[in-house]
Amino acid sequence: MAKRVTKAVIPAAGLGTRFLPATKAMPKEMLPVVDKPAIQYVVEEAVDAGLHDVLMVTGRNKNALENHFDRATELEASLVQKGDTDRLEKVNYSTDLADMHYVRQGDPKGLGHAVLRAKMHVGDEAFAVLLGDDIIDSRDTLLDRMLEVQQEKNATVVALLEVDPSQIHLYGAAAVETTDADDVVRVTGLVEKPDREHAPSNYAIIGRYVLRPEVFEVLERTEPGKGGEIQLTDALETLAADESIAGGVYGVVFRGRRYDTGDRLDYIKAIVQLAVDRADLGPELRPWLREFAAGLDDAPASHEIVDEMTTTPADSLASPRN
Repeated sequence: MAKRVTKAVIPAAGLGTRFLPATKAMPKEMLPVVDKPAIQYVVEEAVDAGLHDVLMVTGRNKNALENHFDRATELEASLVQKGDTDRLEKVNYSTDLADMHYVRQGDPKGLGHAVLRAKMHVGDEAFAVLLGDDIIDSRDTLLDRMLEVQQEKNATVVALLEVDPSQIHLYGAAAVETTDADDVVRVTGLVEKPDREHAPSNYAIIGRYVLRPEVFEVLERTEPGKGGEIQLTDALETLAADESIAGGVYGVVFRGRRYDTGDRLDYIKAIVQLAVDRADLGPELRPWLREFAAGLDDAPASHEIVDEMTTTPADSLASPRN
């Protein structure tokens, strides 16, 4: 039985170019999903799973992330003076949510490099990695199950999602073998963003990992891969190929609700999906949506404007990113 995991690492150093100009002066992780920044959902997920020690790997112009989880004394005083206890409670909640730590990534060398920057903080123990672009619905279980499997197997655990084969090139793909558990597979190989014809399966790696500390040594000798970056997938491939290094790699197959806030269209969908289930917003939003949808057709509106300045081929991708 492995030692219980207590630390979470959240890479948050990406530039967020898909959301320009909104992210010119604001980190993409601070974009609101209904009334909370996307990053808060991720930190809440870690805390709900018992991981109160959170290290965020940031970059330049990411000070807003630290400010969000820090005290805001002037704002708090103003809310106290107004007697606005509801909003004061929300402000204080994010401040007291977790024991937050921060480290700069420095050179943007990829997700593997961002994880490697956590080495000094994590030390010689297993830890979780949560990517800020992926929001897992709090009503569905993923990280808790991954931590359970990691403790049982004393191995590395990744989150897997079955996707349409036509979309597998957007993700890392896993070759798998079944186990006695319906939602757990053994990962025998991984490929970063394969084309459909060469993908080992349609099991895509999504942005949740529970890693043994041996991954740091592997990352230190991992050469840059696709995009000239140090790919975490390549390090996981090494661990999957040789179980003697760190017990191999297992995958937890997730069948719940996941929202990709790193893609503009999926970001909009995430806001709508989460808002319609809110007790304070859903009752008024749902009938409005039905009325709005009833007036739509599939033909482009005559007044539709295409923003060529921000629409690029890369914007059509939905791959998990650092």
